[in-house]
Amino acid sequence: MPDTIMSKEPSSNLESAMQMLIKTFHKYSGKEGDKFTLSRGELKELLLEELGTYLGGSSKDNEAVEKVMNDLDANNDGEVDFTEFIILMGALTVACNDFFLDCKTDETPKEGESAEKKK
Repeated sequence: MPDTIMSKEPSSNLESAMQMLIKTFHKYSGKEGDKFTLSRGELKELLLEELGTYLGGSSKDNEAVEKVMNDLDANNDGEVDFTEFIILMGALTVACNDFFLDCKTDETPKEGESAEKKK
């Protein structure tokens, strides 16, 4: 994305979200080697710092990062490029949407039933 586009103030929430994804990827990429990819260490740091709440901060973080890395690294080069990163973000967003839709459905009272009765 040209710098002129990134330097403009986003005019919508979706544009802001896209810019944030790009900026977040590049905040971590290139600390170890190629500036256009995330190494295992960079991916772990990004996941823990940016998605720590979703990961739960458990001792299984290393296992989770390894699984994510292995699932994402489609070309088996040991690094995650921006396209592979966006696949992760898309999959996580879909999973969160599904989770919250399920929660909302569980909390919605059935027709003729009050919200108080549901509790």
